[in-house]
Amino acid sequence: MGSRFDTGKARFGDHGYPVSSHTACHSSRNPMPTQPSPPVSWHRLPSEEVVARQATDLGRGLSDAEAAERGQRHGLNVLSSRRGPSTLTRFLLQFHQPLIYILLVAVVVTAVLDDWIDAGVILGVVLVNAMVGFIQEGKALRAIEALGKTLVTGATVVRDGRRTRIESSQIVPGDVVLLQSGDKVPADLRLIRSRDLQIAEAALTGESLPVEKASKTLGDDLPLADRRNMAYATTLVTFGQGTGVAVAIGDGTEVGRISRLIASADDIQTPLTRLIARFSNLLLIAILVVAAANFAIGLAQGLDFKEMFKTSVALAVSAIPEGLPAAVTIMLAIGVGKMASRRAIIRKMPAVETLGSTTVICSDKTGTLTQNQMTVTAIVAGGETLAVTGTGYAEEGEIFAAAPGNGVPLSVDNLHGRVAVLECLRAGALCNDSGLVGENNERSVEGDPTEGALLVGAGKAGLAAKVLHEEFPRIDSIPFESERQYMATLHDQGQERPRLVYAKGSVEAILALCSAEYDAGGRLRPLEPVAVSAAVARLAAEGLRVLAFARKELPAGTAQLAHDDLAGELVFLGLQAMIDPPRPEAVLAVATCQAAGIRVKMITGDHALTAAAIATRLGIEGATAADGKPEAAITGIELERITDADLPATAEDAAVFARVAPEQKLRLVRALQARGNIVAMTGDGVNDAPALKQADIGVAMGKGGTDVAREASDMVLTDDNFASIEAAVEEGRAVFDNLTKFFVWTLPTNGGEALTIIAAVVAGTALPVAPVQILWINMTTAILLGLMLAFEPKEPGIMDRPPRDPRAPLLSPDIFKRIGLVSLLLSAGAYGCFIWLRRMQQSSLEEARTAATTVFVFGEMFYLFNCRSLTRSMFEIGLLANRPALWGSAAMVLLQWFLTANPLMNRLFHTRPLSWQTWGVITLSGLAIYLIIELEKRIVGHLLQGPTFRRAPPA
Repeated sequence: MGSRFDTGKARFGDHGYPVSSHTACHSSRNPMPTQPSPPVSWHRLPSEEVVARQATDLGRGLSDAEAAERGQRHGLNVLSSRRGPSTLTRFLLQFHQPLIYILLVAVVVTAVLDDWIDAGVILGVVLVNAMVGFIQEGKALRAIEALGKTLVTGATVVRDGRRTRIESSQIVPGDVVLLQSGDKVPADLRLIRSRDLQIAEAALTGESLPVEKASKTLGDDLPLADRRNMAYATTLVTFGQGTGVAVAIGDGTEVGRISRLIASADDIQTPLTRLIARFSNLLLIAILVVAAANFAIGLAQGLDFKEMFKTSVALAVSAIPEGLPAAVTIMLAIGVGKMASRRAIIRKMPAVETLGSTTVICSDKTGTLTQNQMTVTAIVAGGETLAVTGTGYAEEGEIFAAAPGNGVPLSVDNLHGRVAVLECLRAGALCNDSGLVGENNERSVEGDPTEGALLVGAGKAGLAAKVLHEEFPRIDSIPFESERQYMATLHDQGQERPRLVYAKGSVEAILALCSAEYDAGGRLRPLEPVAVSAAVARLAAEGLRVLAFARKELPAGTAQLAHDDLAGELVFLGLQAMIDPPRPEAVLAVATCQAAGIRVKMITGDHALTAAAIATRLGIEGATAADGKPEAAITGIELERITDADLPATAEDAAVFARVAPEQKLRLVRALQARGNIVAMTGDGVNDAPALKQADIGVAMGKGGTDVAREASDMVLTDDNFASIEAAVEEGRAVFDNLTKFFVWTLPTNGGEALTIIAAVVAGTALPVAPVQILWINMTTAILLGLMLAFEPKEPGIMDRPPRDPRAPLLSPDIFKRIGLVSLLLSAGAYGCFIWLRRMQQSSLEEARTAATTVFVFGEMFYLFNCRSLTRSMFEIGLLANRPALWGSAAMVLLQWFLTANPLMNRLFHTRPLSWQTWGVITLSGLAIYLIIELEKRIVGHLLQGPTFRRAPPA
């Protein structure tokens, strides 16, 4: 191996990361480096120096022996895989919760005390909770593995002077790689030769159109998307040919760097998991303190040590909402189903609730906020500007000489007086190598999206491409070349008439070929390039991409077209300006989100002018200046100069970010989170994956997205539409509302049970409810009653209120007052019924405990209908609006009767049958709770809207 290669200077990617064994592939044969080499910016080095540094030969390439040696040195051209937790580990982690620890201790204690039935029931509850969480979770991220798969493809290289097809994993630094249309780039390449080479880099850079490549040396300070002499691994060659030298492989490539960024992104807890964790820790402390105090009080009263120990265990079990984990999981799963019907597939269940707490949505532009279908929106020809309506590839739209909707639409029938306009549209359709396929609303373009837009624009004037090609068959053409920046076609008009030449290309290139133009009346006049340039500047300021068109006549019978036929002799026809337009539904969705207090920010890899113009059209707050013009977007180069300390303020204030690199998207998400925001991030490319993982909720695209983005996300949109995010936010808010109602409903059960046990200890009576009966209450009511709140319809005006403050507690102080009131009512009812049966009816202990247990069940059942709304009566919201609540209540009554009447259940849960008189007293106690809470709603219900409805304070 040559000495220049041995220096290590060639072991770095375009971004400055090593491509040697130190980073390319950390396998057992690749030792870790002791001292990294300085970075190399390959795009700014001359081709000769690149070849020299890589110690290769453009004509012969590497020898097979040299390639094998470098393969041993640098490893395979694949991404390092990282193992996640094993299946057993993930199952065991289901028990890693403070409240579960108490239940496990209770299992051990009851088993030591030879109470095997109670121990078995408690253990069964714990295992059921663990299984539900394990089955539903499925949270192993496969982003790195998906990235690795994207690199596995074939590649054509030059070795020993021969063109050789090899697996891309065998590429080594210094390989001479040949590219042609349809190839996936196998490694990061410094291009040495390029012939009309175009590469689609949207997945890596966010650039919406294929990028024209060149081999010339570039300057410093260029973002990834502007490094035109580089080809990056996993991008796709769409046109032309090229030759490049491999300068980075495996983990050293740009996509490898993104892989490391994904690994470095934090695993973010959702707002719900954070709140429940905080709540669980507080509850754990409270349970232990109360149980210890209860134990001490009993001993002070001279009660039996063993009996008091069992009583304290019962108290601890009673205070734990055992059904909470399973119920929350199932409620979230129901939310997942609702979101799926609105085209949002949830990959991780807590993301359902996170959407409802979102304060900022950072959205990609192309395909999410826009249609990803280039559309001609303006034509400048014959001295006039025409407006074109409609969006996308469907020919639903018209051309107007004035503002859209005013005057008579222009078509082939009335365009003959506007020669320049007619010819400009005809040129766009004939000087065109692309085609449209599919039905009107499901059309797609085969070829270049820009040419597809030109075909649709002509079609809106009644100029069908098929008819035009039959009328003016193509004889010859000059293909587009990046050096010349234009394309031209030669057409026959028949009947010995002169042949037509149409040309299209960049404004500068076409103007250089023209000497005349048409005026409004179709008469020729000298070209006025200043007026054309002014029109181009105006259109470009609106973020539009502008193409120029021209024509010429050649003698009949001309069979070939050459560049010399065009120079200085064309007639300028006009301009067509196009843009990837906003989705109409996205405009409404952005407005809805902003009305709901959710800020929308655009983060894209596209050009700054285009991004700013689209943001203005979408109505994104902060994207429009006071004069109505687009506010300048902050570019990736500007972001590089902003320190981490200053970035949160910039991220908070700015609305549009353009030409942004993957690590900058990650920085922006972290900066917004540092200001206390709950951030949703959308993306579809490999470059979006790190930010998707870092965000509180990552949203990937299902139709146009990459596997990497989908694997890193929490939610996938099946229609790639921003409007589906707004719908998912609405569903997320409804889920959190219903979860809040569930907490308000379930906690009084535990509070009432704990108060009842404490009252019995203080009064020196037997426990009114046994530990297994407490478990019965907590589990059955959570599933048959509390779970029915998941089916509660959305509250009116759910998207008219601000996001919930992520720093607010799970439940407000006013909510806790209601929980305390219901706890007292349940405890009074259960303990009162127990004493009544024991002392006045002379009932057995088992029968009295059965009645007390049933009081809790019926009290919770009646209270369920209070909780359907925190502020309104169930008759106001509709008694039948939640039919599952009625069916669940009926099932609970039957199950409770079965508990009291079945001998096996009597033995397992220490219950006895109840008289009809007792059933009547129990029913009246439940009804009393319902009436008292309805009265309390009318008195102080306006205070009980809880954290769901609170406005988040300014950061």
